Amino acid sequence: MHQALYRKWRPRNFDEVCGQEQVTSILKYECQTGHFSHAYLFCGSRGTGKTSCAKILAKAVNCEHPTAAGPCGECAACRSIDSGAATDVLEMDAASNNGVDDIRDIRDEVIYTPSELKYRVYIIDEVHMLSVSAFNALLKTLEEPPEHVIFILATTELQKLPATIVSRCQRFDFRRIATADLSAHLAKIAEKEGFTLEPEAARLIARQAQGGMRDAISLLELCAGARRPITPELVTETVGTTGREGVGRVVASLVRRDYDRLFAAVDDMVRSSRDLAVFWQELISYYRDMLVVRTVPESDAVRYLDLTDSETAALRSLAAQFTKETLLWHISLLEDALFAMQRAFAVRRTVAEVTLVRLCDPALDTATEAILSRLSRVEEQLAGGAIPVAAPVAAPVAAPVAAPVAAPDTPPLSDQAAPTAPKAPPTVSPAPPAPAQASPTRQPESTAPAAGQRILRPLRNFREVADRVSESDPIIGSFLRLCRAFRTDDGKIILRFEQPFQCSMALPDKTPPEALRRALSVCLGHAVAPEDIIGEIEGQADPASPLDVIIEALEDDAASGETPPRESE
Repeated sequence: MHQALYRKWRPRNFDEVCGQEQVTSILKYECQTGHFSHAYLFCGSRGTGKTSCAKILAKAVNCEHPTAAGPCGECAACRSIDSGAATDVLEMDAASNNGVDDIRDIRDEVIYTPSELKYRVYIIDEVHMLSVSAFNALLKTLEEPPEHVIFILATTELQKLPATIVSRCQRFDFRRIATADLSAHLAKIAEKEGFTLEPEAARLIARQAQGGMRDAISLLELCAGARRPITPELVTETVGTTGREGVGRVVASLVRRDYDRLFAAVDDMVRSSRDLAVFWQELISYYRDMLVVRTVPESDAVRYLDLTDSETAALRSLAAQFTKETLLWHISLLEDALFAMQRAFAVRRTVAEVTLVRLCDPALDTATEAILSRLSRVEEQLAGGAIPVAAPVAAPVAAPVAAPVAAPDTPPLSDQAAPTAPKAPPTVSPAPPAPAQASPTRQPESTAPAAGQRILRPLRNFREVADRVSESDPIIGSFLRLCRAFRTDDGKIILRFEQPFQCSMALPDKTPPEALRRALSVCLGHAVAPEDIIGEIEGQADPASPLDVIIEALEDDAASGETPPRESE
């Protein structure tokens, strides 16, 4: 009779358990010293070796010739447990035997000594499925069992167990097995079974198993049923996934807004009878990886990405096309679409196509996340110089009006036009009023600075700059709100504070923080160098510096010809 590969390759001792060294090392030490606990609790995700370790431990405590790896596997006790003939090792599935009567039967049996072995071992799988009454019935027996009884509890949901049960057991946490360990073990099994398994195909199967050895071996056996070499294409076809390259092509089409390729990708999945929900989960996982690349430094991102070098390079090139706000907005849309697919199976194709179209164009969505995505893209383009920003136009200066000059005795041109005409007798007319004061005419003050002066124009949107800095450093942002900001004609940014303490807190060591420089670059629309940001104290400017001309008026006031005030240091 054929035996499934995951049963055929079940580990026989602790050394054969893959990827759980933090558990097997302690259990092997207990076997060598003979100091066993009365109750064990094995918790972890499915397929990580909980039941296998429970059976190995049951053999180890009853083995007649234990070794460094646990049971010998050759004595009568080990052989009887392996064959299932041992009556002193009882395995119970709590999912189907979860009543209080089942636990009462165990409580009544523990008083009897083992019939063949040294210990009576009870293995209760999926123990979190027991009812509240069953847990209460087990509690006293679990706390003080007879010396010849050992309980081994296994569960995938530790949070559902009562604290009184957990506290009475020696707890072991089984971790998800790493992809590299799974791939190596699959290659070993394929070699022993005579399969041709490519390394990339082994990685794909291991990644699909999500850390579970049983799932990985079952997928390997499923792919081997095709009776041909196991390649990545065969794994993708057998499992029904799109593959990382296929998902990357869909994301690239989103960047290019290639609607034709997006509809073609959905159509291909529907025609090949692949599950759109599975593809959608792969797409969300790909966006998660891009978010990691965009938010975590390059040296640390490798720890959170289970990818090859070529896959990481392709991921970085695509992630560079998105802002963090856009990635978060896309992930939100993808999650909503996944829930919609699970509710309405018949319209999965429509949900997928509509969502992909919305991902291409943020203008089609009025949600807050979509608006933030569009704003972040504009800010990046402004900061990088992709969008040209017109330089501020200086206010027109009104031309000085010439003062009235006393008329000479020479007659006007109209009188000189007819010299032959007889002159009319002079008539006496009232004299015009004399000027009040015969002093030089006063010219209006010009707005142009004199030599050795600098013009400071108020920075109107500095409040926005302070708000942006507060997002990363609230302390510096609070002190920036207390200053007045000006911009000079040569591009310098002057920050004036009332007290030296405020200046020292906003500009530590007279050096502008990086958050302030970035915020100024975004708000002004061009790159601002750190040396262009200068902090000053009101009334304590450098005595060698020239007189500052402060233009306080708005642009429309300056256009009307109003003279800007001057400020003396």
